[in-house]
Parts: sequence; C-alpha cells; structure tokens
Amino acid sequence: MRILIAEDEPRISRFVARGLKAHGYTPTVVEDGITALDYASSGEFDLLVLDVGLPRMDGFAVLRALRDMGTDILVLMCTARDSVEDTVHGLEGGADDYLAKPFRFEELLARIKLRARERNGGTATQPTQEIREFGDLSLNLRTRVATVGTGAQKREVELSSREYALLSLFLEHPNQVLTQEIILSRVWGYDYDGASNVVVVYLRYLRKKIGADRFVTVRGAGYKLVDPQES
Repeated sequence: MRILIAEDEPRISRFVARGLKAHGYTPTVVEDGITALDYASSGEFDLLVLDVGLPRMDGFAVLRALRDMGTDILVLMCTARDSVEDTVHGLEGGADDYLAKPFRFEELLARIKLRARERNGGTATQPTQEIREFGDLSLNLRTRVATVGTGAQKREVELSSREYALLSLFLEHPNQVLTQEIILSRVWGYDYDGASNVVVVYLRYLRKKIGADRFVTVRGAGYKLVDPQES
C-alpha cells in the first residue's frame, strides 16, 4: 500500500514514516499543501495522511481540490484542531477519517487498516506477518499473546496493550539498542510528555512476565532484547 504523508513537522513525519515502513507500507513525505495536491492527484498513492495546518495550501483546501477533481484517494486527516466543527468540516469535505493530535502510532495504523479493508470490500491483506519470533520467544500480532520457552517449558503470556506494543517493538529490532526516545515515540506517541520513567516501569513488567535476562539495559544508550540461549 502506497501512503502519502502530508506533514510539515519533520519529527511527526519521520515518526509516522518510520512506523509505516516497519509494518510493510511504502510511505512518501511531502511538506506543503500544493505538493500534497500534486502527488495525491497523480494516481500513484492509495491513501493520504493529511495534516490540516500545511503551508502554501491548508489541508481542507487540498481535500476540497482533490474531491473536485474526482480523485478518490483515501484521506485520513490529522490535526491539532479537535473541535467538533473541524471534524465535521473535514468529514463533510470528503475525508474518510479524522485523527486528532497527539496520537499514538497504533491508532493511526488501525485506522489505515480499517479504511483499506473497507475500500477493498473487507478483503485487504495484512502487511505484517502474524507471528514475530526471536529465539524461543514469539508474539502473535492477532491475539497479542506471547509464547515463551519450548517443549514442556513453553508457556503463554497475556499482555496489556502497552506491554504488547513494547514487546512488538523489541521483536522488530532484536539485538539492537533502542533509546528511550525511540521507545517513547513508537509506543507512547511522538508527543508523549508523561512520566519520564514510564519505559523503566513497563520494562519491569515485561521482565517479570517474559524473563529478566531477555531485556538488557545498555548504560547511557538504551535497552535491547537478547536471546538468553546465545549469551
């Protein structure tokens, strides 16, 4: 699925593009409304993630121009404006969905998948593998249940939504050091401003459920998922 991201804040566009690439999509980023209109009307993209506050031409104007042209690209509007009037304006103008900032990537991804399934009559394929594995640790992306161990020692572990998102991120990047900033942006959202120790707290939960020796703290750098059998 080819996704166009129209966003003029680099930290947000990088956050979204990085997450979409990790889930098998092909994102392209543009930073102003006129370029967004040009790209979105080319027929080369399946879905447009459209920010309202774009320079040169705002998102509402881009959407209106696309629909006036008869372009049926899926449009998911993202904006810090979360009033009822703005939401209605966007949806009545032809947007397929509306997402208020700040948002978590998981919510954006879920909305993209939903709109794609609707467009394809409920038959859209999933771009990700259903199971992520590393050593004797696996995670079912559909049921959100983790499996640890092999043979008679094999056990299932139920996870909260945050624990699932955190473990899924580590399984995307096994044996790689993930900084706290990366973890916060991917699991809690690009604009998270809550408690600074939230990563430590949820790592403690995962260590208790999955195994303390699987999550290594790299002092001054971050954290990484390792296979105890290879240590």
